[in-house]
Amino acid sequence: MEGFTSIMHLPDDCLAFIFCCLNSSIDRQSFGITCRRWLQIQNLNRRSLQFQCSFTIFNHPSLSMKPFCVEAFHLNRLLSRFQHLESLSLSGCTDITDSGLTCVQGYGSNLQNLHLDCCSNVTDNGLTLVASGCPLLTAISLYRCLKITDNGLETLANSCLSLKHVNLSYCSQICDQGLKALTQKCRQLQMVKISNCDGIAGLGFEGCSETLAYVEADSCKLTPDGIKGIVSGGGLEYLNVSCLGWSPFGDPTAGIGFSSNLKFLNFRMCRSVCDASIITIAKGCPLLAEWNLALCHEVKLSGWQAIGSNCRNLERLHVNRCRNLCDLGLQSIQNGCKSLSILYMIGCVRLSATAIELFKCYRADIQIKEVEIMGINPNWEYRLNS
Repeated sequence: MEGFTSIMHLPDDCLAFIFCCLNSSIDRQSFGITCRRWLQIQNLNRRSLQFQCSFTIFNHPSLSMKPFCVEAFHLNRLLSRFQHLESLSLSGCTDITDSGLTCVQGYGSNLQNLHLDCCSNVTDNGLTLVASGCPLLTAISLYRCLKITDNGLETLANSCLSLKHVNLSYCSQICDQGLKALTQKCRQLQMVKISNCDGIAGLGFEGCSETLAYVEADSCKLTPDGIKGIVSGGGLEYLNVSCLGWSPFGDPTAGIGFSSNLKFLNFRMCRSVCDASIITIAKGCPLLAEWNLALCHEVKLSGWQAIGSNCRNLERLHVNRCRNLCDLGLQSIQNGCKSLSILYMIGCVRLSATAIELFKCYRADIQIKEVEIMGINPNWEYRLNS
């Protein structure tokens, strides 16, 4: 018929727009197997890639399937096919070595997010390849990359100046020297995770950018000066120092009181935190909205009184199994903390049934939850796109 137009006559940019509007992975796969031309359009417009073994995939079928072994050959073929990737997850690809990352150097010019969680065979040499090939990188996860050292981290920091989110958890060879290179070179840092990094005392954060708002330092051996370094940027809003290691210098947490923008603070199992630090933080962090003090046995009456008197914006408080929360301490929370809406409380042996019932009577606006929350997880994903 004269004037008849088929979808096959549409220009590539129109077909690319249609492909980008497809939300279903099945639809996107079907698009690519229509013909060679459509396959090429699919290849050019794919922006993310992750493998079935990736820890970022959470579905029951993937947990029961035999893991697929991703090697350098597979990765090279895929990256040569999808040359405009912005996000790549190799998490759980434990067979990937430094040589396997050579293709990232060649095809990673558009990469913004890279996950190498548990890639235990990747060393500083592999990280150097990433640094030279991915200049636009804004987020990298090196969780349990046990062979990465300060040298590799420094190379990365010198090349990827736009980094915002960095996960170094369980990187046992990273120390304050490498951390300092990261915080001084990458002035757009927003989130840093250093949990279980025994070699980090926190001094590497000194002089960090005011953009740094989120720090995970679970099970670390932070010093008083290290804590001051973490808050030195002035923009910190979230801090997790749960299971804080013992320090010969005493309780190092008082320095947190200088963080006036802090909103979320996790002290779970910080058994050496004392009243003096609690008082300083309660007075110095007026925006605090959630505070986890579960298993903080050294917080006593004066600490609870300081929380009641000063934490006017506190919405959620965790006091599970605090041995020294007594009736008068609970009464201080009851009479203060006017914004409190949820109290996580169970196993507080010094509290009487009468005090608890009086609390419920006078503060019916507060929901008491007899559950223990391991962490505090505010929605921070929006910062990736800010």
